[in-house]
Amino acid sequence: MISLLQRVSEARVDIDGQTVGAIGPGLLLLLCAEPEDTEAVGEKLLAKVLKLRIFGDDAGKMNRSVQDIGGGLLVVSQFTLAADTKSGNRPGFTGAAPPALGEALYEAFVKAARAHHPLVQTGRFGADMKVHLVNDGPVTIPLRMTA
Repeated sequence: MISLLQRVSEARVDIDGQTVGAIGPGLLLLLCAEPEDTEAVGEKLLAKVLKLRIFGDDAGKMNRSVQDIGGGLLVVSQFTLAADTKSGNRPGFTGAAPPALGEALYEAFVKAARAHHPLVQTGRFGADMKVHLVNDGPVTIPLRMTA
């Protein structure tokens, strides 16, 4: 599973001009399932995301997790994280899971996130989304988890 984490002061997802998910301080998580991924891989990734110490403590050091600060988690599906740009000028996306598997793994990830964290918002799988964010830092961290 491929993800891109962004520490945010705030973030939201709009679809057709309507906000469908929004958080204040926390993490925007862009998520892409790959063909070999399983729910167990998603759970491993979620555990890492929730414990990753990328928020400042009282001394300003990155020493606190999203759980430590009571921050939100905004999870947005993004198959383009699997883009293959090795040849030509048009990216290929065969590295992303097929849509049915991608959606099932995305939904499983969100369900697990809601079971382990009090504030989880989402976009909508497969929708044309407008993602608005204020990146805090900026802090942007790629994560890839495999079985």
